[in-house]
Amino acid sequence: MLASGFVISAASFADEAPAGKLVVYTSQAPEIAQQTMDAFKAAYPNVQVEWTRNGTTQLMNVLRTEMMSGEAKPDVLLIADAINLGALKNENHLYSYSDAPLSHINPSFYDKDKTFFGTKIIATVIAYNTQHAQPIDSWNALAVEANKGQIAVPSPLYSGAALYKLHTDINTPSIGWSFYKKLAAIGIAPQGGNGPALKAVASGLDKYGIITDADVILAKKKGSPVDLVYPKEGVSYVTEPVAIMKTAHNLPAAKAFVNFMLSEPGQKLVVEQGNRPVDDRVSAPAGFTPINKIKLLSPDVAKAIKEDAAVRDRFSALFGG
Repeated sequence: MLASGFVISAASFADEAPAGKLVVYTSQAPEIAQQTMDAFKAAYPNVQVEWTRNGTTQLMNVLRTEMMSGEAKPDVLLIADAINLGALKNENHLYSYSDAPLSHINPSFYDKDKTFFGTKIIATVIAYNTQHAQPIDSWNALAVEANKGQIAVPSPLYSGAALYKLHTDINTPSIGWSFYKKLAAIGIAPQGGNGPALKAVASGLDKYGIITDADVILAKKKGSPVDLVYPKEGVSYVTEPVAIMKTAHNLPAAKAFVNFMLSEPGQKLVVEQGNRPVDDRVSAPAGFTPINKIKLLSPDVAKAIKEDAAVRDRFSALFGG
């Protein structure tokens, strides 16, 4: 549940009155997605929202199957990373929303052609079980024999954040493919998304995890024996961008959804959900390291899009699928 003090007034958005059905595909966790959709519907009560959630890769597979048949269902995508959306942009599947409200958002957090827009900053960090492990401040110090079979790692074949991390890491000299080779050598089997990985660390099944920071911080606040470190080599991050499909069936409602996600009330919702916002008017939740104290690593998205199939194949060969 959101904090009781968080209220969204429909009057805040009274200048627009879209109606009808809006279809959203999202990779947000189910409970977070439900909060997001409920808050949007409170702001735009005449819009009926149908939403589907899954891992980013699974959603993209469904979407591409739909597009091949000429029946793309979603109006809006709200998924983890810019690589998948960048590929859709390159194929001319995304709508350029030139009037999106961006005055309080750093241009590094949205596409220069305004086809997708970051909604939060989610870094991937080293998580650890405080009862069974000590903090480690380096990716390379994590991938050692002493941690054999004891690191929970989401798969980039499922998780958008993990895919973004993979592309970021392999182009960061201090990390590179060598890090993944070390993980494979100590019996690490990446699978699933961040939720199961966090549960494995919180339960003590694994000592360490490579997990998104917001998930770890929220679990810690709820009493789980977990904590996190931002490694010295730097961390990848995703912005969970929102985008409108060029084939949107309800463009006014799709624009309203983007407006809401980028608005101050929408960004305060991001904070209520335990994430770091992109809006410079809105402060991060308690427990987050200041953004200027973190070494953020950004991949070359164009390069990542071009090489994505080959990178996925190499990853699959290294970890056996």
